Amino acid sequence: MNKGKNKKATIVHVNVTTNGSTGRIMCMLHEAAKKEGFNSIIAYGRGSPPKNGEYIRIGNDFSVYSHVALTRLLDLHGLGSVRATKKFIKKLDELNPDLIHLHNVHGYYVNIKLLFEYLKEKKIPVVWTLHDCWAFTGHCAYFEYVGCDKWKTGCYDCPQVKKYPKSLFVDNSVQMYRIKRELFTGLDNLTIVCPSNWLANLVKQSFLSKYPVKVIHNGVDTTVFRPVDGGKMRERLNIPKEKFVILGVAANFKDERKGFKYFLELSKLIDKDCMIVLVGVSKKQIKNLPKNIIGLMRTENINELVEIYSMADVFVNLTLEDNFPTVNLESLACGTPVITFDSGGSGESIEESCGLLVKKGDLKSLFDSIMKVKSRKGYFIRCILYDKVNFSKEYVNVYNDLITCS
Repeated sequence: MNKGKNKKATIVHVNVTTNGSTGRIMCMLHEAAKKEGFNSIIAYGRGSPPKNGEYIRIGNDFSVYSHVALTRLLDLHGLGSVRATKKFIKKLDELNPDLIHLHNVHGYYVNIKLLFEYLKEKKIPVVWTLHDCWAFTGHCAYFEYVGCDKWKTGCYDCPQVKKYPKSLFVDNSVQMYRIKRELFTGLDNLTIVCPSNWLANLVKQSFLSKYPVKVIHNGVDTTVFRPVDGGKMRERLNIPKEKFVILGVAANFKDERKGFKYFLELSKLIDKDCMIVLVGVSKKQIKNLPKNIIGLMRTENINELVEIYSMADVFVNLTLEDNFPTVNLESLACGTPVITFDSGGSGESIEESCGLLVKKGDLKSLFDSIMKVKSRKGYFIRCILYDKVNFSKEYVNVYNDLITCS
């Protein structure tokens, strides 16, 4: 599929959205590929189109809602969006890409059967970045925090059937595990990339273990996520200058995996000179928060996020299981130290000079660690180890290797 020295190689990046952590990662790699001389195109299923470059939307709102209905009623997530995927495949044939970079193929927008059968037929080199565990389970995206290891041999009686991707009536985890195992294995030229060593180790225990697995830690744009004056944000939230601000940020704190209940418990322990700010809570949650917690709904305004990170004294990530959370990296790049439960890959980004690790669920150690940061204010430094430039270079090297060998 090499197109010769006089023509640019084409890369198609595929993800459910251009927003959020996975969307920003995809868009950064899209920009990096263009700078390296590739013809780079984004394909996405939901949300807003990217600001720059060529893009394809896979399907439309109706196909997404139909896929949601199929998931809710029959637990067949990934098997909807038939017409949308056929149209996307036709577009791929026109583009004749040299490489396809998959990110999240779950999220109600693409038919995995049609897509992976096409990839096998065309023998297109594929990079697949796994942002969670969905690719090798019969249903869920995460499982350790509920103590399930059925994915190692075959899923059944799923304990999380009513969690994302939520099914209301049917547990089809047995069938979906079999379908995924059949579809996702047997590609001639697939490289799996994991953002954390934790996830890479899980992949090596799954039915994807025969593929080469490379760890490339996520990165953030440190020219955007940087220390700024957070005074105006404190004024907006009516937080006095002398208050010690404990910050938590999540895409959705309704997901119990994000540790919302621990913030409620923490609010009972902290002194009056401390305040908790949570970004990513629902309207219902905001109404029921204690007085020493300020709740904000999720924001996609990056400049606002930077101000919020910068005004905080410590960022606390109480996730019970995560891959390599970009919220940690964003906070560190803004100069705010991070305390996180040592769960999943969340602790892999924490250095002694910029944060602390706490045993999962240990509230006393969590409180003591927060007090340690409070007493050592100014000791912790800005951490920019995970800059987008470094991780983009690693991906570009993977692209070049695969395209050269194809």
